[in-house]
Amino acid sequence: MRTQTEIPIQYHPQERLTKRQRTRYYAHQVTESLRSRVFKLICTIFLSLLFFVGVILFVLWLSLRPHRPRFYVREFSIPGLNQDNGFQTSDMYFNVTIRNPNQNVGIYFDTMEGSVYYSDQRIGVTPLPFPFYQPPKNTVSVDGVLGGASLTVSDENLRLIMADRAMGVVVFRLDLTSKIRFKVATWQGRHHKMHTSCNVEVGPDGQILPTSKNKRCSIYFY
Repeated sequence: MRTQTEIPIQYHPQERLTKRQRTRYYAHQVTESLRSRVFKLICTIFLSLLFFVGVILFVLWLSLRPHRPRFYVREFSIPGLNQDNGFQTSDMYFNVTIRNPNQNVGIYFDTMEGSVYYSDQRIGVTPLPFPFYQPPKNTVSVDGVLGGASLTVSDENLRLIMADRAMGVVVFRLDLTSKIRFKVATWQGRHHKMHTSCNVEVGPDGQILPTSKNKRCSIYFY
């Protein structure tokens, strides 16, 4: 006669525990849950603080990040250009405005030199009256004069200049080289060498043409 195999009764693990053991088990579960919640809370607070600090630093960086100064040629003239033999003895005059666009950053201009080029050959150079400090959101005017006797124009360039004059336009290049420092509150940065290049078109009368007046110059740091 076949005997029926008895299937053991399955008990839930907690049903096998004593009352004391179940109390310990639940206490452990509660403790682990509290630890997990505290850890998550600490992580949330830390990440929130990190986010707000990052936003504040980003805003400060945007407001204090130095922007390059802006240069514009307002005047450029060679009165002797309208005379056949007057160019070599005539003075060159130029006026450049410098704009500091920064809201909270000042600029120290420690040195500056102006040079005039024709066909990539320098024909005159002059030091400019510096140093000076330019406050934020400020515009200054810089004047320069190159004496005719100090101009070094080769016979070939003089011939080309006279040919351009006959065509109605003579193109020169005004370069300004300087050393500058940025200033934020009481902090001053290191020196930066700056090169400003301005192409200037001059008419037969030696005066700057409207196409070049108030034209923004290119700026390079090196």
